[in-house]
Amino acid sequence: MIVIYAKCIVSGQNVEKFLQAAKKLVEDTRKEPGNISYELIQCREGRNIYAFLERWPDQETLDLHMASRHFREAVPKFQRVLTVPMEISTHEILI
Repeated sequence: MIVIYAKCIVSGQNVEKFLQAAKKLVEDTRKEPGNISYELIQCREGRNIYAFLERWPDQETLDLHMASRHFREAVPKFQRVLTVPMEISTHEILI
C-alpha cells in the first residue's frame, strides 16, 4: 500500500481559496476506484499548514489519480496560494 503525505503551507489571505479547492479535490478523489482514503489534515501548531494524507493500493492506481481531471485542475490552484512549493513524500506501509 502506498501512502502519500503532501504538505501545503498556505498564505494567510488565501486560506479560503485553498480550502475550497481542497474540498472539491477530496470529494472527487474519494469517488475514484481504488482510492483507500484521502484526507486533508491541519497542523495543530501552525494553523496555515495543511497536508493531504492519501492511501492507494498500488502505483498504477496512484498514477490514474494524478492523471485525473480533478487532480490536474487542482494543482495550479494550489500553486497560486502556497507560500512554498508543496512538499510531497511517498511511503509504503510495512507493518
